[in-house]
Amino acid sequence: MSWTRAFLTGLAVCALFGALLVGATGCGSGGAREDDEATPSPVGRVLKDTDEEGRHYREVDGKSAPEVEIEIQPAADPDGSAGSEGSDGPGGAGEGWDVRLTVHGFRFSPAGTAKRAEPGRGYAQLRLDDRPLSVLRGPDHHLAGDVVPRGTHQVTVRLHADDDTVWAVDGEPVASTADITVSDPGPTPASRPAPTGPRSAPATSPAPFGEPRPTASVHAVA
Repeated sequence: MSWTRAFLTGLAVCALFGALLVGATGCGSGGAREDDEATPSPVGRVLKDTDEEGRHYREVDGKSAPEVEIEIQPAADPDGSAGSEGSDGPGGAGEGWDVRLTVHGFRFSPAGTAKRAEPGRGYAQLRLDDRPLSVLRGPDHHLAGDVVPRGTHQVTVRLHADDDTVWAVDGEPVASTADITVSDPGPTPASRPAPTGPRSAPATSPAPFGEPRPTASVHAVA
């Protein structure tokens, strides 16, 4: 009986020692796994707020946040001059629009860049009336005339990090907006039958053909 009791006691001691050893090893390995899986804190803070397509905002401090300004002008003719009156096609915007971005504290990433947020890097997205239009990898872009219908529209540019999050300050995306107006066509003279009597000089000169060039105004989003 004493031998059995001693044997059982020995087994209990071994089991307890084994449990302590496994526990210590498990804690150590668990900590190692946690360290291995931990990644550096991402740039800024990813918010729950998203844009219209579900991309999260990435909040950064205003002092270090990137900035962008947008300027839009009617596209110039190949000779460097603005399109002449009457050159507007069916879209009413002539050769289109030249979009120019001015950025501060920001660098454009080339296509194929790894989807990882880096300070002050990424791409810009051009939006027309809050609808995505183009991804911009540089400061210059040509907007075709037939893309913008007649009337007044908002063209907005937003800055994104390479992981597709939207750079934001105080919960608002880093963006800039310009209003562009495609004018209605001007009056054109009506055709008339040839006169049967003696021809006389017209009292007034005929109305010019074509339609006015579109105009653009720019204001920054607060």
